[in-house]
Amino acid sequence: MSPENATLSSLMEQYDAFVLDQFGVLLNGDGIYPCAPQAVKKLSEAGKLILMLSNSGKRARSNEARLTNLGFDRADYLSVLSSGEAAYKFMSERIGAEIAAGTAVFILSRDQDTSSIDGLDLVQTLDVNRAGLIILAGCPDDGLELGHYEKLFRRAAEKGTPCICTNPDIMMLTGNGVRFGNGQIAKLYEQMGGQVEWIGKPHPLIYKMAHQILADRGAKNVICIGDSPEHDIVGGKGAGYSTALVRTGIHESDPLAHVLDLCAELNSVPDYIIPKFEF
Repeated sequence: MSPENATLSSLMEQYDAFVLDQFGVLLNGDGIYPCAPQAVKKLSEAGKLILMLSNSGKRARSNEARLTNLGFDRADYLSVLSSGEAAYKFMSERIGAEIAAGTAVFILSRDQDTSSIDGLDLVQTLDVNRAGLIILAGCPDDGLELGHYEKLFRRAAEKGTPCICTNPDIMMLTGNGVRFGNGQIAKLYEQMGGQVEWIGKPHPLIYKMAHQILADRGAKNVICIGDSPEHDIVGGKGAGYSTALVRTGIHESDPLAHVLDLCAELNSVPDYIIPKFEF
């Protein structure tokens, strides 16, 4: 069945909870989509529950701080549930069991962020070949090509060093356009023989956590809005939510027919198409 064309106004009339992607819906590679803060506020003022669901490998607090700095009102949404936050909870519950206390961890992240292990009984190492665990939290915007990461991680993959990917995005928006994302590096690690645990959209753990947050607030009719068929639409539909694909973000310049073909290949056609996240 083909998706329906819709607007944010029409969706507001049908749903009482909105799960929003960050990049591609609220944010672009340079900052914000101009109407996004006011659109979030209008949903909030209408009594809608809003949860930001992001594949950011950073913890929730840094994502919330970024949104505030960009003009979003923290009072307008429940929280940011980032894949980094979900992974932190996941790892904290496993230290001393599946993850040995004091394990040396190599972290690939943006802005040299180490929040993925801060406060945990784990030790950062800058030598990937000495690591007992690799965390792929973010793809640095450093202009390096995939070949660099193939060389960096080949020995670790051959040794069987376990890896946790806390940002599964295959592509990411940057100030210079669309570029391969952290998830592409994780796929490369798998192709070299390494084992990867994936945390974030479209994988189930983050949606289980989202469902708990929304259910605790009494949400019934929930819709996920995102720009990625592979992450937002597959993940939202897999969780049992309605989905809307926004025509901004990573596929903004692609013909709609091409994007819908991709959705069909993924067996995950969105319920709605909306042009922008604005009223």
